[in-house]
Amino acid sequence: VQLAESGGEMARPGGSLRLSCAASGFSFSNYGMGWVRQAPRKGPEWVSAINSGGDKTYYSDSVKGRFTITRDNAKNTLYLQMNSLRLEDTARYYCAQTPQRTPPYSGYDLADFGAWGQGTQVTVSW
Repeated sequence: VQLAESGGEMARPGGSLRLSCAASGFSFSNYGMGWVRQAPRKGPEWVSAINSGGDKTYYSDSVKGRFTITRDNAKNTLYLQMNSLRLEDTARYYCAQTPQRTPPYSGYDLADFGAWGQGTQVTVSW
């Protein structure tokens, strides 16, 4: 199983970024997927999730209305469109296989996530 995130970079507050996660080594279309982030000196935080078919999406309160998760099962790729970025969005972002139960996911639930990628760094700064 491999998950490779990309798209992270530095952005200004109010700006936008699009993260991608290329999946291989498993049947991507059979798995719910999600994004998790970890800011410096903080624990990991679930951000968003999408079901295997891509028709159900879920967001944490901190990103709802600003971020959009999508997937392309034909391309085995997961995306996170991040708009209206804030300083507090600065973190390393990881894509991961999500557990079967419905979000939201707490910090404790993250232990039940499946494969994780190596992450991509998003820095929001003036």
